[in-house]
Amino acid sequence: YFFAQEGIVFRYEIKGLQYEMTVCTDILQPISSLIFSPDYTILLIVTTEGTIYTYKPGHKEEADKLLDTGSSCFLSADFLTPGNEYCVSVAISGEVQVWLLEDGTCVSKLSLDTEENI
Repeated sequence: YFFAQEGIVFRYEIKGLQYEMTVCTDILQPISSLIFSPDYTILLIVTTEGTIYTYKPGHKEEADKLLDTGSSCFLSADFLTPGNEYCVSVAISGEVQVWLLEDGTCVSKLSLDTEENI
């Protein structure tokens, strides 16, 4: 799986010297990172505009918006293991938050009192 800056997630299936490219989903926002869950059933799509989407490869073509902060851009996000119930995000503002993947509810947050200069 890889992404184009325009917001499109692609899947490449490689067999020997042959490959097949498939468009998985288009979220219409610039993507900063893709992160698979530990069991590879869910893909977190983090955008540069402060939105995190979940996508279930092979189950549907559309990504579900997990949360949209609008103003706070994320540096990174990842799954909290074990399991696929929660994800954690780190924002440019220095805030670390834990989110419930089921509905995007913030269950915990911690301010590191530092801001990343990009």
